[in-house]
Amino acid sequence: MILAGGGFLLLLISGLPIVLALGISALLAIELTTNVPVTIVAQRIYGGINSFTLMAIPFFVASGLLMEAGGIARRFVNLAGALVGWITGSLYLVAIVTGTGLAAISGSGSADTAAISAVMTPEMRKRGYDIDLAAAVIAASGSLASIIPPSIVMIVIAITANQSIGAMFLGGIVPGLLVMAGLMVGCWLHARRDPAISADREVFTLRRLGESFVSAAPGLLVPVVIIGGIVGGVFTATEAACVALFATLAITLFIYRELKLSDLPRICLRAISLSATVLIIIATASVFTWFIATQGFPALLRGWLTGITANPVVFLLIINVLLLIVGMFMESTSAVLILLPIFLPIAQSYGIDPVQFGIITALNLSIGLITPPYGICLYVAASVAGRRIEQVSRRVWLPLACMLVVLALVTYVPAVSLWLPSVAM
Repeated sequence: MILAGGGFLLLLISGLPIVLALGISALLAIELTTNVPVTIVAQRIYGGINSFTLMAIPFFVASGLLMEAGGIARRFVNLAGALVGWITGSLYLVAIVTGTGLAAISGSGSADTAAISAVMTPEMRKRGYDIDLAAAVIAASGSLASIIPPSIVMIVIAITANQSIGAMFLGGIVPGLLVMAGLMVGCWLHARRDPAISADREVFTLRRLGESFVSAAPGLLVPVVIIGGIVGGVFTATEAACVALFATLAITLFIYRELKLSDLPRICLRAISLSATVLIIIATASVFTWFIATQGFPALLRGWLTGITANPVVFLLIINVLLLIVGMFMESTSAVLILLPIFLPIAQSYGIDPVQFGIITALNLSIGLITPPYGICLYVAASVAGRRIEQVSRRVWLPLACMLVVLALVTYVPAVSLWLPSVAM
């Protein structure tokens, strides 16, 4: 067990891709410390991805890429501008609302961040916004894709925790909207004190709102179909992903007409590449987590934690700190696959609901998307803005503080994540 964990950390620090670090450390530990045939590695790799539910991932990824290329993102920006553009600090708020809308389609934080940045950053620079803070806010808006359904991370959490994907999706809606609201309030308060943008707002008109809503309506139907279909039992998560893909394809090809048939091969190749990255991590992580479990590590950790405290409040505080640190250094899917099988049984022994614990995990790892040194959404936003990651990192405190407040609410007020699943399912 020490060999597996130490080997994994050593390989990760050395710069080896995480998929190889997971696979090599597990293989060496199995070979050197057990009598288990090495063929178990191949069996566990195959078993880790031999899941019908996991097939939802490539379809949701492809749907998000079509959204980027087909004009849905730009129409969401226009609708958000009509909704909140009249409020002080309008472009911050537009970015946040747009991120929330795109999260309900793509499930990929980095893709949403890239789409928002490409549209919003030039206008923010032209109007005199603090471009470093703007990039940090856009990164936080993109990270909402990890919380708001159809989140790919939520799908992995639901499968790993053996929970309903529909319940997990519903559990993420209220926390996601709270993060959106918290970011908007934080940016509004900041904008009021910034003389450069305190007066930056547009005139609200019902005509503009109506026109932008009609234009964005086809795209808005996609998340309604996804969530409604899953919760209503019309189709599974994988079937919902297929429906989302073909609905997005039809909208971008035949309604908006901004996607060309010649664009499809490029989009398909990128979707295959991104999906393969996620699935190969799931495959190798299944070997690693299987080995850790067979060595009794979850029981040892449970004994250590219960020895420290019998209070679930303190336990959740420890878990939040651990997950926040892990999120700073590790990709979300890998963190879920390695840590959730260990932490979830311990959480259940404290009487914590699996869906609530899944949402806590997702929100912690969503925060990890904007915290260096990993912070992939922060890197994307900084890159599009033409800024160094060090410059943007100095301004990440505002969105980070807003997200931490919501994390505390989700952690210590179970109804925040459990009310909607209990009502709708």
